[in-house]
Order: sequence, then C-alpha cells, then structure tokens
Amino acid sequence: MRVTEPISEAEFEQYYHLRWQVLRAPWQQPPGTERAPDDESAIHAMLLDAESQAAGVCRLHFESAAEGQLRFMAIREDLQGQGLGKYLMHYLEEKARAAGCKYLTLQARELAVNFYKKHGYKVIKKTHLLFGSIQHYQMEKQL
Repeated sequence: MRVTEPISEAEFEQYYHLRWQVLRAPWQQPPGTERAPDDESAIHAMLLDAESQAAGVCRLHFESAAEGQLRFMAIREDLQGQGLGKYLMHYLEEKARAAGCKYLTLQARELAVNFYKKHGYKVIKKTHLLFGSIQHYQMEKQL
C-alpha cells in the first residue's frame, strides 16, 4: 500500500468513485453528492493497493493558517477494520504541519470515533446527523 495524490483524470475518477461508493451509495445518494465545492482548493490523498487501485481516500482543506480539516475519509469496504486509514491520516497530517497548521479538525462518524482517538484526536462535541441516521462528532488534534 502506498499513499499518493491523484493528479490525472483517471486517478480522480477512482478517487471520487471510492468516496461515493463508501460514503454516499449505502444511503442511496446519487453520484456527484460525494463532491464538495471546496474540493479544488484541497489536498487529496489516495491509498493504492498492490494493483494501483484505490483502497482509501481522504482530503485536507485549510480553514485558516492555523487550522486544517480532514474530510471524506473512506476505506474500500473489503479493507475496512484493518487500520489502513492511518496511512492517509498521517500523510495529510504531515502536509498540514508543513503548511504551518497548528491543529486539525474533523467530523467523525460515530463508528470512527475510537479510530481517531487512537491517533490523538479528542472529541470536542456531538454535532449533526447525516442522512438522518449517522451521528457525527467534531474532533481535534494539536499538531
């Protein structure tokens, strides 16, 4: 497994397809809903398997000079539960540090809270329900 930043149209096609497949399709959300208006200004990271297929995705967006935000973390269904998200998270944490960020924030789905806690993130508060059923928590980590 290796982390890369998608550059080509084909790489971004894999990236967005996985993001939709894991984060939107299970809730009957149409293709296109996995994209965000601020994607163009974000740093995107993609975890590739041995066949150079997307195994995971995540992105870093700068909210301010001090704050970066991780969003859209998704690991391919057949690889979930193996801790692979740490590769994407560590890669983007380093990008945030290099850019001068002092801390990172994220909105974690309830099932992912313990994963982030193991990597130094703290729950700040309970926030919103996505699609009326997925509880989210704001989390933060000092860099």
